[in-house]
Amino acid sequence: MINSVTNLITNLGRATLALIHETGAIALFAFVGFSHIVRPPFYPRIFLSSFLETGFFSLPVVALTALFSGGVIALQSYTGFSQYHAQSAIAGIVTLTVTRELGPVLAGLMVTGRVGASIAAQIGTMRVTDQIDALSTLSTNPMKYLVAPRLLAAIIALPLLVIIADILGVAGGFMVAVFKLGFSPTAYITATLNSLTQKDVTIGLVKAAVFGFLIALMGCYQGYTSKNGAEGVGSATTAAVVTASILLLTLDYLITDLFFSY
Repeated sequence: MINSVTNLITNLGRATLALIHETGAIALFAFVGFSHIVRPPFYPRIFLSSFLETGFFSLPVVALTALFSGGVIALQSYTGFSQYHAQSAIAGIVTLTVTRELGPVLAGLMVTGRVGASIAAQIGTMRVTDQIDALSTLSTNPMKYLVAPRLLAAIIALPLLVIIADILGVAGGFMVAVFKLGFSPTAYITATLNSLTQKDVTIGLVKAAVFGFLIALMGCYQGYTSKNGAEGVGSATTAAVVTASILLLTLDYLITDLFFSY
């Protein structure tokens, strides 16, 4: 009995220390990576390539997700609100939900699955094939060449994706409300504009920038620290997606609590 308790405490201690060590390593990696964004030299080709990969090529999946999510919100809201004769609130609910939460969160999760995994696989492959060591040998800082452009590209690209997601999400709600539920287009647009506030959009874009940094950070970190060949690259890719998704949802709650609790 005593040995079982001792082993349990030992395992918990090891897990706690490992978590603290990993958290510290990620924080240090984030600090170094971000510091290289504001210090020369700058690699525009790597930045442009990362920006296109994160923003432009992620646009179809983000657009479709936002469009259908907005439609689903309108449909489900009508099902619930019609019981209380509050159908007029549907436009406001769709607008608030999309701009505050679903726009940045769904865009973030889609980009995590697509771009975060790609970044981890690319950098992880470079790590296990010694290409990162070769960069250092050629007097090129790997953090500045590989990490900083991807961080900056994600910080800029994700808010742009969220703007498009917000527009399409509201448009999806509009199409369902007007063409399926029989709402007046003019009345729906008026209610949407009345419920749309600058604060909601701004906070959504702040979330998007934070999420973009987080997605690129976890992809870069997991790839940069990967080992054990192809198996290690696969594990890094999985870890990048899982950890970024969990941290994204956690930060979403914290940011919402910070700006909308009072």
